[in-house]
Amino acid sequence: MTEDLLDHPLIGGRYFFPQLGELENPWWVDCDDARLACSYHEIDPQAKTLIHFHGNGEIVDDYLGPFVEQILACGCNCLLAEYRGYGLSSGRPQLGRMFDDVRATVASLDCDPQSLIFFGRSVGSLFALEAARLYPQAAGLIIESGIADLLERLLLRVNPAELGVSPQQFAAAVHNRFNPRQSLADFDGSLLVIHSRHDGLVDLHHGEQLYAWGGPRKTLKIFPHGDHNSILFANFEEYFAEVGDFVAAL
Repeated sequence: MTEDLLDHPLIGGRYFFPQLGELENPWWVDCDDARLACSYHEIDPQAKTLIHFHGNGEIVDDYLGPFVEQILACGCNCLLAEYRGYGLSSGRPQLGRMFDDVRATVASLDCDPQSLIFFGRSVGSLFALEAARLYPQAAGLIIESGIADLLERLLLRVNPAELGVSPQQFAAAVHNRFNPRQSLADFDGSLLVIHSRHDGLVDLHHGEQLYAWGGPRKTLKIFPHGDHNSILFANFEEYFAEVGDFVAAL
């Protein structure tokens, strides 16, 4: 495995906030040097499957219950993806390897990419967009409170000099692993972008930029209630109505 600047311990230690979990009956995904404790819920093997990548400081356990129930009610199977070092997963958070883990997570389902919907919340948007890059033929992509500029977010936590590189080298390393504009340009499926107008952690302009980069089949939903961490429950019925309408139209 080649060395990736995004796997630097300072990035992993400052950018990620892993929590432990007590997940029952995990859907295990084996990666090169980690085992991810995901959670799979199926209503029909022939149905579309939504793969959900949660936010920072969250774990799969947080989405068991109402979230999964609502996704199943939309007629989709649901895979809650976990990250290395989070929940019951082994390993430690390393951004480059977490990007690499996306392929193994999707491949664990062994299904037609055209039957997949990727859903990323906050930090999870990085991995949903990576899934869209790897599988541009997927049916849909949902980004909630998502990140359009990863470099901006990382520079809030680390200084390139601490990593032993110049600002230009750091920017190039980030761009090499995360180019959402290109990923969205190449994506064949439909796009739904959800954001709170009052998101104080990831500003609304990130969501608006991701929407602008999307293809012809795209929707932008800006909620007037809630913030970065309360957007779902502050808008519960309308939130899942939006998701349900999106899935039904695929």
